[in-house]
Amino acid sequence: MFNAITSLFKQLIEGDDLSKTHGVSPNLAIASLLCEVSKADYQVDEEEEAAKRQLVVRLLGIEDSEAESLLTQATEQTQNSASLYDFTSSLRELSQEKRFELIKAMWEVANADGVIDPLEDSVIRKVAELLYVDHSEFIRAKIQVIDK
Repeated sequence: MFNAITSLFKQLIEGDDLSKTHGVSPNLAIASLLCEVSKADYQVDEEEEAAKRQLVVRLLGIEDSEAESLLTQATEQTQNSASLYDFTSSLRELSQEKRFELIKAMWEVANADGVIDPLEDSVIRKVAELLYVDHSEFIRAKIQVIDK
């Protein structure tokens, strides 16, 4: 532990960018955020699992087997993560359109079981804030998903 603290101070003194030392890949970050929404209400239904898998395939343009593997990694990553910032920090480079699509996908996961829990709403709201998605876009994404 002492070595870890010493290493951290050394990096600070040398001016290293500590925010990038433990970042996750954008694909893993997206999958992790979808997992965060599904587990926000402390129960993950089959509908939510299926929605996550379909959305990862659609958003990232990958095969089902890759999506399954990525979601397994994401589930593990969310259990070891302290905050949503761990995932959103690597996604700030996304275009506004991609950020909107991610927020919409999060709403789709939340609504997959037919009920949007207030805890799921809270997670999506926080992610939208961290990704600098306007509140009007946050609401527009929710309405598009609910109106389906």
